[in-house]
Amino acid sequence: MEQLPYFNKITLGEVLGKSGENLNYWIKTRLKNGEIIQLKKGLYVSKLYLFSQERNIGNKEQYCELLANIIRYPSYISLEYALSKYGLIPEAIFAYTSVGLKSSRRFTNKLGNFYYRNIKKALFFGFKTIDFEGKRIKFATKAKALFDFLYFKKFISLSHLKAELFVDLRINWDEFENVDKQEFKSIVLKSGSSKMKSVLKILKW
Repeated sequence: MEQLPYFNKITLGEVLGKSGENLNYWIKTRLKNGEIIQLKKGLYVSKLYLFSQERNIGNKEQYCELLANIIRYPSYISLEYALSKYGLIPEAIFAYTSVGLKSSRRFTNKLGNFYYRNIKKALFFGFKTIDFEGKRIKFATKAKALFDFLYFKKFISLSHLKAELFVDLRINWDEFENVDKQEFKSIVLKSGSSKMKSVLKILKW
């Protein structure tokens, strides 16, 4: 259990040989004394495993990114968190933002805030995988993170959209290479979104 990045009640019951109220009582007492930590209802991590990750800042960050994929599955990291990590926006983002196939939701636990936006199945793509301790983190590409961010953002008019893109959102456009621009264009055309086609036209990509 101390070596697992997360576990649920089924896994715990198999390891401990417990079920029903006996298992619930075991979980309740360990949560109370801090031996295990709840990530969401029915999903946990041991204090010892978490401590092993906290000793290395890079490991802890990747571990939280892995959890973002797991807490609301299936999903991939995108939106503000991905944009910030790519250096595309100047703000530091302290919540793990993701896009997934289930309803939009927010989870808060000891490790932070995990936000999820629902996207239609046809647009659930555009992410790469990053290896972490034998598991894979799904993380949006630059182009898809930008697409998702703008796709969910509301614009009241075309002039407002232009001002947001080039001033208010403070996006670092210099960080986008030709390959990123071509990928973004491909995503926009595949989406069929009139709003995103307007974005593409303004960007002249």
